[in-house]
Amino acid sequence: MTGKPVTLAVIIGAHGVTGEVRLKLFGEGAEALKSYKSFDAAGRVLTLKSVRPGPNGAVARFAEIGDRSAAEALRGTELTVPRSALPPLEEGEYYHADLIGLPCFSTEGEGLGNIVAVENFGAGDIIEVERPNGKRFMAPMHAVTIAGDRAVIEAAFAV
Repeated sequence: MTGKPVTLAVIIGAHGVTGEVRLKLFGEGAEALKSYKSFDAAGRVLTLKSVRPGPNGAVARFAEIGDRSAAEALRGTELTVPRSALPPLEEGEYYHADLIGLPCFSTEGEGLGNIVAVENFGAGDIIEVERPNGKRFMAPMHAVTIAGDRAVIEAAFAV
């Protein structure tokens, strides 16, 4: 698998005794995972056999996981795919992974730092920016314009 890795889910535990795992999802839901044949799991390839919605995410079966012990051993493992494997975006859409590292500027042109995280606490996406001095601030995504290879933050939010 080549390209910048993007985490789509993390294994949060075993489900049953036959090797199924419970997943915390970071994408569009269990159905979206079906479009990927395999995932990188900490340097190991896991081949998806089935996935369905489950409690707090999804339940999946991988060809390489045959029992509960093997499933439990993978607790906390991120399931990634290369960025190049993700579907193309519509105008105005973005993947969080594409925003990480973008330089940020105020609407007046002042350099503010780089995006280090994108969070969502329920009311919409929020970017976290780290200034050159190491201090961080957050700004709501509605106050940010992505312009090519940079982010422009409305001055009122660039604190």
